[in-house]
Amino acid sequence: MLLCAIGVTMVYSTTYDPRTGAAGVEVSKQLLALGIGLVAFIVMLSVDYRWFSDSSVAIFVGLLALLGYVLLFGAIGGGARRWIDLGVFDLQPSEFARIVVALALATLFADRRWGPQTPGGWLMTALIVGLPFLLIAQQPDLGTAVTLLPVCLGILIFAGLQLRYVAVLVVVAILSAPVVFLYGLEDYQRQRVSSFLDPEQDARGAGYQQLQAQITVGSGGPTGKGFLQGTQSQYNFLPVAHNDFVFSVLAEEQGFLGVVVALALYLFVILRGLDAARLAKDRLGTYLVVGVMSAFAFQVIYNIAMSQGNAPVKGFTLPLMSYGGSSVIATLAAFGLVLNVRMRRFTN
Repeated sequence: MLLCAIGVTMVYSTTYDPRTGAAGVEVSKQLLALGIGLVAFIVMLSVDYRWFSDSSVAIFVGLLALLGYVLLFGAIGGGARRWIDLGVFDLQPSEFARIVVALALATLFADRRWGPQTPGGWLMTALIVGLPFLLIAQQPDLGTAVTLLPVCLGILIFAGLQLRYVAVLVVVAILSAPVVFLYGLEDYQRQRVSSFLDPEQDARGAGYQQLQAQITVGSGGPTGKGFLQGTQSQYNFLPVAHNDFVFSVLAEEQGFLGVVVALALYLFVILRGLDAARLAKDRLGTYLVVGVMSAFAFQVIYNIAMSQGNAPVKGFTLPLMSYGGSSVIATLAAFGLVLNVRMRRFTN
């Protein structure tokens, strides 16, 4: 809740217009999403997580149906088709894919018939992760699709995947990276990677966001410039500051001390999540929590690294802080499942 409160404050700051003295409509939409997210949190907490496991096939098919609907009839924004227009706000089904994939994989490997080193286990894993990955990548939204991979890897490791197989996967990924870069990415995606390696080569184009994000972070100093006093965000030097680069604005306004507080809160959440995995009464609960927390930790680490210029610019929200209704709802629903597992550790 503290992270959510900081997030709303940052959305207010990044959408504030000094000329009118008011923030943008994004603030009210974020508050609405928080309200819906808390309802989703309570629902996911109240129903035994084993019921969700028993219904995992139907839930997974429902996710694929929603992703397919988005590709055919979804709302378009910024050249991508990712949303379903619900009138009040746009729902992004891909944000819920991490929860569904974690649930499906946890259910799969909780059954002793399937193992992470068996051919059947590999095939089922490829289907569970690959189908939503391809549908999301077609929107196109490669950033959100990539967040399914830490879910998969985290559950596979805890399900007993030997480290030598992990090493093989890493080597294959490294060796295939040039091929993927040349033939698997769109031109704008290759340009993002190139600009990350040398943002100065196109300082007013592809490298602009990265350079401005670094300037924004660095300008905060030890204690920051103060709320609504950040020049980079207030004068719109930093694009989409309320979404992808909310952490940069936090660094500018609250400085190093504010960043340390936010990082401590994220670390607390991650450690408590891992503790819930340790206390789970069964493998299903452990795998489910590990999958959720793997995706959460990956998003946090990548977004913060990106905000400092240490990773290529990608459409990753900072969970609980960035503007985005679907992201907030999905994250709170996921934590409802985490606490569901922890709460039922003593039940039969």
